Amino acid sequence: MQRFFAKKLCDGNTIKHNQMMTVDDGKIHSIESAQFPGDAIQLSGLVAPGLIDVQVNGGGGVLFNNQPNLDTLITMSRAHQQYGSTAIMPTLITDDLVTMQLAADAVASAIAQNVKGIIGIHFEGPHLSQPKKGIHPTQHIRQISPEEMALFTRKDLGVVCVTLAPENVPVEIIQELVQANVKVCLGHSNASDTQTFAALQAGAQGFTHLFNAMSPLQSREAGMVGAALFDASSYCGLIVDHEHVDMTSCKLAIKCKTHSRIMLVTDAMSHVGSEQIELQFAGMQISRKDNKLTIEGGRLAGSALDMASAVRNCIVDLQCTIQEAIYMASSTPATFLGLQQQKGYLAPGCDADWVVFTDQYYVNATYIAGEQVSAQTIPNIQNN
Repeated sequence: MQRFFAKKLCDGNTIKHNQMMTVDDGKIHSIESAQFPGDAIQLSGLVAPGLIDVQVNGGGGVLFNNQPNLDTLITMSRAHQQYGSTAIMPTLITDDLVTMQLAADAVASAIAQNVKGIIGIHFEGPHLSQPKKGIHPTQHIRQISPEEMALFTRKDLGVVCVTLAPENVPVEIIQELVQANVKVCLGHSNASDTQTFAALQAGAQGFTHLFNAMSPLQSREAGMVGAALFDASSYCGLIVDHEHVDMTSCKLAIKCKTHSRIMLVTDAMSHVGSEQIELQFAGMQISRKDNKLTIEGGRLAGSALDMASAVRNCIVDLQCTIQEAIYMASSTPATFLGLQQQKGYLAPGCDADWVVFTDQYYVNATYIAGEQVSAQTIPNIQNN
């Protein structure tokens, strides 16, 4: 039995002081008020539930699409652990079927071997809208096939999330995916609000990077953005790097959806946790300048954001409370993924996954299953 003492702790809902956590076999056994006994491990800073990122394309200098193997997943997870992410959904950008199968096999291997931080896979495409494709390769955007359905419904991949454009996927297919416990997100789409509501009715649960690469809210057309903001039960990923979404739009989204339905995501490329500036992907060169990634012509190409920075941006720039920001980075994604009994909170029975923040909301240390996996690191380049 391990013992950890936190002078300040956010359990997912409230902030408490002078808390003793006991950990047994990677799970929290108890949390109770106490005075520091001297023989416990003292956690210096604000202790909060580990951050959960449902959209991670890469990290540590590697991109999942370019190297869809187990070593890449280990590198990605370790890179993001530096910034408080104790669980990530490795995300495959639109690609060919062979690459998709290799990515799935890598995730299955990571889960079978209990690789820390890997909890599933997010297929962002390939069943998207050409007009809203972003940097997704045109040649790989296609209709859904039986081979892809078989891939999405594998039972050895942990949590599976699929981003699709509802105007290009029949509602019957969305229903079939949902019945197979796939988390269906809507995005990279030019759908009308009617098409979007039909997909939600069929069981789609979320929206991928709200506002970005989707039909906008307009005076005579609500679009996918309008439907997402109006619908009370769905979840929305939000990239709070001040490059993808205007700050007022971020505040509007949180006001409409509340912190229990907005989940902070990074959409991180390989640059996070590395000194990388240039990245080759699908014949495109993605360049980093400060905290912005673009291809030739200035189009955004993923992000250089980390989850700790997303939390900090919400607190400092969006005037969210500490609890709200942490909730959107941990509890909300945990609930979206159906893991709220294990992750997203610090309570007896939950996984002993937590992050220790400094007073400025940088990361002092990250713990997974009660073991420290990362100590204080140099901030991501974007923060310099």
